[in-house]
This record gives sequence, C-alpha cells and structure tokens, in this order.
Amino acid sequence: MKARRASQAKRPTDASLARRYENIWKQLKDIVAKTENKISRMATVVALLHHKMPHYFWTGFYFLDKGELIVGPYQGTLACPVLEKHRGVCWTGILKRQTIIVPDVHQFPGHIACDPRSNSEIVVPLFNQNQEPWAVLDIDSTLFNAFNQIDQEWLEKIVTLI
Repeated sequence: MKARRASQAKRPTDASLARRYENIWKQLKDIVAKTENKISRMATVVALLHHKMPHYFWTGFYFLDKGELIVGPYQGTLACPVLEKHRGVCWTGILKRQTIIVPDVHQFPGHIACDPRSNSEIVVPLFNQNQEPWAVLDIDSTLFNAFNQIDQEWLEKIVTLI
C-alpha cells in the first residue's frame, strides 16, 4: 500500500468524521475483544485509525516506562524513540492528565518535532484502574487545525478499549 502524501490529506466534514469514528468504534470493539494483550490492542487501534482517517499523518502510542515516554505501536514516518522529559504535547497530556488539541504545533512551547511536516496534533492520555496515566495516543496531521471536539470525544472513547 502506498503511503499517503502530505499534500493529499483532507479533513472530513464534521458529520462525515462522526460517522467514520462510529464505524471505527464498532469495528474495534469486536476486534480488540479477541485479546487481553494491550500491545496487540494498541497496534490494532493505530492501524485502523491511521488508514481510515485521511487527515492523520502519524498515529501512535507512547508509554511511560521508568519515567520516560517511549514509542509504542505506530504508523507513519519514523518516530522519536524517547521524548524529552516534561517537554512537548505528549508530556503535557500526561502531566495535565487530559486530552490536548494543538491547532498549530509550531506555536506550542517546547514542541518536539519528530517530523517537520506535522502541523497539528491531538494527544489522548490512557489511565489505569487507579486513574494514573500510563500512555498517550498521539496523532499528528500535516493540516493546521485538523482536530476538534469530535476527534477528542471519539478518541477518548476508543482508548478505553485498550
């Protein structure tokens, strides 16, 4: 399968976006139920999201491991293997314990540019049973303002499947 070029990315309309997420949710719910393995679930979520959403450029997870955020399953261009501590959008999501939507990553203080073609980003933290963050879903787009409340609501719901 050929990789999507950055210039071909288009954000779906809000109505189309909600329908896409609903279909993805239904599909993922059945697929991830077949295993308890978190890595397998993450890989499945990433693959389906990345290939079903035309405005996604990089889609993946970062795990907290011994105080560092390290890359997990992902699709897209080469990732930063370890994110500098307490810097960037992923760490902000972990530290604030909330979803972060960044319309223009170039304006975000401390942004970590693993690929300079990324222009906007959404980060969704995952929480354990004690409500402590242990990972983030990180999605980048070559488009500016690519993510909104619809993305946030559905992605927060999707990560609960992990």
